[in-house]
Amino acid sequence: MIVVGQSLEYVLDTTDKLKQLHKKDLQFGDLIVVRTKNSEYRLRVLDDGYFHVSGGWFSNKGLAPFKVRISGCTWGGSLLKADIIAACGLCLEFGNRLITSPIQEFYLAPTGSNN
Repeated sequence: MIVVGQSLEYVLDTTDKLKQLHKKDLQFGDLIVVRTKNSEYRLRVLDDGYFHVSGGWFSNKGLAPFKVRISGCTWGGSLLKADIIAACGLCLEFGNRLITSPIQEFYLAPTGSNN
């Protein structure tokens, strides 16, 4: 848990110790399942930094699958770690500015696996 008033160095050091999934490690067709405190999202990697997203808010609003970029992960405020898709304890921020509740766990099913 990040405490208000902590230095940026402390926050980044703490984040590096979290289980996380980096954008650079994904390939077209990969499936990521992200379970947050309140929802579950399924993200399918597309071209050019886009994802098809279903579950959670998108399914509740009848928008799934929704094509959107992932901005990164946040601690719940304006500080964004843009190089990751998921990190336990952080919130996922979509390109449409939707921010999830904190991520509890996530799974990657790479292209070519039985996903």
